[in-house]
Amino acid sequence: MSTDAALQAAQERGLDLVEVSPNAAPPVCRIMDYGKYKYETAKRAAEAKKKAARVELKEVKMRPKTEEHDFQFKVKHVRRFLDEGNKVKVTIMFRGREVTHPEFGRRLLEKVSVEIQDIGMIETTPRMMGRFMSMVIAPIKK
Repeated sequence: MSTDAALQAAQERGLDLVEVSPNAAPPVCRIMDYGKYKYETAKRAAEAKKKAARVELKEVKMRPKTEEHDFQFKVKHVRRFLDEGNKVKVTIMFRGREVTHPEFGRRLLEKVSVEIQDIGMIETTPRMMGRFMSMVIAPIKK
């Protein structure tokens, strides 16, 4: 059908002539209500966005002198966050002169990584930022 005839047919029906495939020979067009089409496309995109999984970054803070029971309690939180599909930032906070011994914090973070190695992998290795040492753990894809 010629372009003029297609435009005429679209106007008679009160619709729009929309080019679907411009690279085809000859170009492919469709007679449709373009406003309604754009509305439905936006609705589908919004629905898909709603169903998409959102990964949050949860944070668990510890001190270098954290005792074993408290440590296990914090590791339990890390495991729960990883099971929910979230990433976890484990932060060691140093106070006062504790900052002169970053190896205590590094040892604690290594201990955390050993505890969760079955469900999580280290995304960023432990690094010092001021008085905080942190690492990010991501869940292992199932």
